[in-house]
Amino acid sequence: MTDDTLNRILEKNRGEPEFHQAVTEVYNSIRPILEKHPEYEKKKIFERIAEPERVVMFRVPWEDDNSEVQVNRGFRVQFNSALGPYKGGLRFHPTVYLGIIKFLGFEQILKNALTTLPIGGGKGGSDFNPKGKSDNEVMRFCQSFMNELYRHIGADTDVPAGDIGVGGREVAFLAGQYKRITDKWDGTLTGKGVGWGGSLGRTEATGYGVTYFLEEMLKTKGEVLSGKTVISSGSGNASIYTVEKCQQLGATVVAMSDSSGFIHDPDGVNLATIKRIKELERGRIKEYVEEHPRATYTDGWEGIWHLKADIACPNATQNEVSAESAQAMVDNDVIAVCPGANMPCVPEAIDIFQENEVLYGPAKATNAGGVAVSGLEMAQNSMRLTWTFDEVDERLKTIMKNIFRQCSEAATEYGMQGNYVAGANIAGFKRVAMAMLAQGLV
Repeated sequence: MTDDTLNRILEKNRGEPEFHQAVTEVYNSIRPILEKHPEYEKKKIFERIAEPERVVMFRVPWEDDNSEVQVNRGFRVQFNSALGPYKGGLRFHPTVYLGIIKFLGFEQILKNALTTLPIGGGKGGSDFNPKGKSDNEVMRFCQSFMNELYRHIGADTDVPAGDIGVGGREVAFLAGQYKRITDKWDGTLTGKGVGWGGSLGRTEATGYGVTYFLEEMLKTKGEVLSGKTVISSGSGNASIYTVEKCQQLGATVVAMSDSSGFIHDPDGVNLATIKRIKELERGRIKEYVEEHPRATYTDGWEGIWHLKADIACPNATQNEVSAESAQAMVDNDVIAVCPGANMPCVPEAIDIFQENEVLYGPAKATNAGGVAVSGLEMAQNSMRLTWTFDEVDERLKTIMKNIFRQCSEAATEYGMQGNYVAGANIAGFKRVAMAMLAQGLV
C-alpha cells in the first residue's frame, strides 16, 4: 500500500487545511484495515468516501434593519449516502468556507456510521454571523438561505440540523420557511422545538453523550467522574450540557469559556448563571464574575488549558487545543480528554496525549450524541410519536456505550488497544465501506 491515494486527494483539494487534516488522520488510522482488505483499495473506497457526492454553493442576499442589502454565501456538501439520507448540521459563522464544510461533512460520515442509525453524512452552513443581529435580521437571512436550500433537502434525501451559530431560533426560522415553500411537514430539519416536532433531550444530547463516553473511558482505568475536577471550553449547547451531566455525576467543573475569554470558579461553575447569560440574554461569559466574586475572568480563551484539572472537555471549535496546551494539561496531570467540538485538537496534541497515556476520545465518537438524537427525532417524526425525556436519554446512553465498545474492539482487533482514535476511524470506515461495496459503483 502506498500514499498515492492520500496524495491525490490532498492535491485535488488545495487550500483546505482542515479537510486535509481530517482526511490524513483517518487515512493513517485505517492503514491496517486497507492492508487486511485489499478489495477496499481496489475499489477505491477511501477515495470515493473523500469525494462528496454533491456540493451545492449559493448566494444568500438579505436585508438588514437599516434596509441595506447584505450578501453571504451558503453551502451544502452532501458527502455520502451509503447508509441513509445525508445528515449533518448547518454552521453560521464568519470563518465558514468550503474547506470547513468539507472537513465537517467528511467527519460526519464516520460519526454517523458509529451511531449504527441509517443516516449518511453531510454538512452545510454560511459565512453569516448571527451574533449581534436582531431576531428580524436572523429571520430574513434564514428565509433567504432556505429559498435555495429547500431544493436540495428532504426527509428521505438530506436532513440538516444545527451547529455553531444555528440554535433553536435559527432552526425554527429555517423550518418555517421550508414548510411555507414546500407545503410539507415531514421532519426535514431536526433540532426543532419540542412543541412542534422536536425531540425531548435533543438540546442536551451532545453534552450528555460526551459525558457518557467519558464515563466508559474512565471505567477502563477503574476511575469514576464523582470527585473529579473538569474544564469545559465553550459555552454553547455542547459545553453547557457536558457541564450539567458532569455535575449531576458528582464532578466539579471549574472553568468555561467563550470566544472572548474564560472564567475560572474554584467553587465550581454555577450553571444556572451561565445558562441565563448565554441562552437567554445572549451575553458574554465575562458577565459571570459580576455575580460570583470568587470567580475570575481572563481575556483570551487559550489560557483555559493551563488551569489544573483532572479532565478536559474541548467543547468550543476545531483546533482549539495546540501542542503547547496539550503539554500543559499533561504537566497538570490531566487523566482524560473528551471533546464535544469537532476536531478540537491539532494532531500533535493528540500525539502528546497518547504518548503520555492520557485517555483521549476522538470527537467523531465522543460528540456523536447530538446526531444520534437527531436520528431519534427523525424516527419519532416518521412514526408521528413523541418519546419521553427518559426514553430518549436511555437510548442515547445505549448508543454512546455502543460507540465506545466499537472503538475499543476495533482498536484491539488491529493491535492498538486503547487507541480510540484509530478504533473510531476503523469501525466507522468499515461500516461505510461494506455498504458501498454491496451497492456497487455508485
